[in-house]
Amino acid sequence: MVAGREGLAQGGRWVVKIGSALLTNDGRGLDLAAIGHWVDQVAQLRARGVEVVLVSSGSIAEGMKRLGWRERPKEVHRQQAAAAVGQMGLVQAYESSFARHGLHTAQVLLTHDDLSNRKRYLNARSTLCTLIDLGVIAVINENDTVVTSEIRFGDNDTLGALVANAIEADSLILLTDQQGLYEADPRSNPDARFVHQARAEDDRLIAMAGGGGKLGRGGMATKVRAARLAARSGAQTVIASGRESDVLMRLFAGEDIGTLLVPEKEPVAARKQWIAGHLQARGTLTLDAGAVRALVSGGKSLLPAGVKAVSGDFSRGEMVLMLDEAGAIVARGLVNYGVEDARRIIGFASSEIVDRLGFVGEPELVHRDNLVLA
Repeated sequence: MVAGREGLAQGGRWVVKIGSALLTNDGRGLDLAAIGHWVDQVAQLRARGVEVVLVSSGSIAEGMKRLGWRERPKEVHRQQAAAAVGQMGLVQAYESSFARHGLHTAQVLLTHDDLSNRKRYLNARSTLCTLIDLGVIAVINENDTVVTSEIRFGDNDTLGALVANAIEADSLILLTDQQGLYEADPRSNPDARFVHQARAEDDRLIAMAGGGGKLGRGGMATKVRAARLAARSGAQTVIASGRESDVLMRLFAGEDIGTLLVPEKEPVAARKQWIAGHLQARGTLTLDAGAVRALVSGGKSLLPAGVKAVSGDFSRGEMVLMLDEAGAIVARGLVNYGVEDARRIIGFASSEIVDRLGFVGEPELVHRDNLVLA
């Protein structure tokens, strides 16, 4: 992927987040017509080869509307109840809209912990990538019904960035009720300049951002922070108004709308930095010469058959080092099996995993998407 507006025109894999104010017409219940327009655009993007995952706010706001509440409750248990009620309408709206285009949808409820815990991260990533491969549109929301701290402090901008990290998205599109980022608050400073493009890691951006609205939890500051998170795996971020007509298709066409925040590093370099620095290694896998060649020259995943020895104490999803027979580090990555299961399957073909363990988690010991060369 190419960074910048040209990169958007190339498509690739997008995470599109739609905020509460847009989805609920500023709190007046789900705006079904607007949802239909965004769904139409996603369907057009899919037809052009763009893989799209949606992160959708709106469950609490829709629940408030259904329950007749005008103000967002302060009590966590009432927020959770509103989320449970509103999620029903949100899912129904997306399912019926995408069905018009012959597209299947899937509801995925996540918490931030799901994408920071290594085991749950791998499970979530595998599910999302499988849905993408199947051509299913995943509609992701924070699991407001069961979480507590996330309701108080969370936001779907951050969740969108974490999803972008997990599925290695090329672009994170944050649709909001604002045109994008200004250097100062345009409501109090009419001469404030609009930021068309900047580096996601620029520290000055936070000072330019403001607070959140009464319906959603995120403001411009959370969007800037989300862009910085997305950049760590090489994704660029666009902050744009969801009220612009055909906003997604116009972005795909390379039109200069919204604020584009680009990563400093190319995606491969950014992902390498993210994986390499995310956790300390908890164990090692010693590879035979064939496995080393497959990783270094072939760009392959690490299969159990190519591993000669296992050491350390690691669980599924934790960081391990991959060594050659001389002990030199070849690569590092996130392992798909815990140490005991790994010991039972090394030296065997992937087709024999089920006989060795009684189940198959993944055919690879370390998938190439979760592996970086030393």
